[in-house]
Amino acid sequence: MQSILPSILGVIGNTPLVQLDRLVKHFEVDGSLLVKLEYMNPGFSKKDRAALGVIEEAEKAGLLKPGQTVVELTSGNMGTGLAIVCGIKGYPFVAVMSKGNSIERAQMMAALGAEVILVDQAIGSIPGQVSGADLERVDEAAQHITQLRHAFRADQFHRRGNWLSHYHGTGPEIWAQTEGKIDYFVDFLGSGGTFAGVTKALKERKPSIQCYAVEPEGAAAVAGLPITDINHPIQGGGYAYADLDFLSDVPIDGFLQVSGDAAKEMARALAKYEGIFGGFSGGANVAAAIQLLKRNPGNTVVTGICDSGLKYLSTDLWKI
Repeated sequence: MQSILPSILGVIGNTPLVQLDRLVKHFEVDGSLLVKLEYMNPGFSKKDRAALGVIEEAEKAGLLKPGQTVVELTSGNMGTGLAIVCGIKGYPFVAVMSKGNSIERAQMMAALGAEVILVDQAIGSIPGQVSGADLERVDEAAQHITQLRHAFRADQFHRRGNWLSHYHGTGPEIWAQTEGKIDYFVDFLGSGGTFAGVTKALKERKPSIQCYAVEPEGAAAVAGLPITDINHPIQGGGYAYADLDFLSDVPIDGFLQVSGDAAKEMARALAKYEGIFGGFSGGANVAAAIQLLKRNPGNTVVTGICDSGLKYLSTDLWKI
C-alpha cells in the first residue's frame, strides 16, 4: 500500500501496463500487445509527465521565477498537466488552444485554475480538426502573451524536460514491467518527447528493440511522405511538422501510418473488447501495433493509451 502523498504530483507516472489478449484474438493476430494506461495520470493523459518534467527542469535551471506566469500552446493535454503542476507549485498558468480542439479540454483546464485563451481556426480548417495552420495561429498568440506578461514559455516542443520525463519515467517503467521481454515500441508523434525518451531508455537496455513512429495518413511529415491531408481528427499530433527537435538524435526503426477512421474504430474496439476508454491517439497507437503484429507475428509490442475518451465526448468518436 502506497503511503500518503504530499500532493497530487506524486501520482504522476507509474501507470499500469495491460495485455490486450481479447483485442489480439478479435483481430486474429499472433503475438502479445501491451498498452501503458497513461490516462490514469491525474490529468488523464501522458502529458502530465512532460508538464512536471518541463517545470521542474526550468526550476533547476533558474529559468522560472517564483510566482511567474507560465504560458503554453496546447491541444489540451499538456495544458491540463501544466494547470495541475502550476496550480500546486503556485505559478499562474495561461493555456492557449485552438477552437478546433474538443471543448472538454478547455473546460477541464479552466476548472483546474488555468486561464484559457481560445484561438480562431485558420480559414478552411475543419471544426474539431486542428491543422498545422491552426497550430501556427495558436503559437503566434502564445508568443504574444508570453512577451506581454513577461511569462515563462513552457514550449513543450523544445524543452528537454519533456523527453527527459519519459527517459527517466515511462521507458524504465516499461522495461521493468515487461522484465525486458519487449520486441517493439510504437508511439504516435506529437512533440516527439515520448518517442525520444522511451526509445533512448529502451535501446540503452536492449539495442535490438525496434521503435516505430506513428503518424496520420496524409500527414506523415517525419516519414518524408507527401502531405495530402492536414485535416485529420487525431488531436495532439500529425501537424505535418518534419522538424521535431527531440528526434534529431533518436533512431527511428520504422514508420507506420493510421487513418483517422482507423484510429476511431480502434478506440471503439478498445472500449468494447478491453474496457479501455481512450482517445484518438490511443486508437492510432493500437491500430499501428496491430499492423506491426500482422507483419511480424509472435512478437511483443508495447504502446500507450495517451489520454482518456472523456476528452472527446463532444466529437464524433463516441457518437451513438
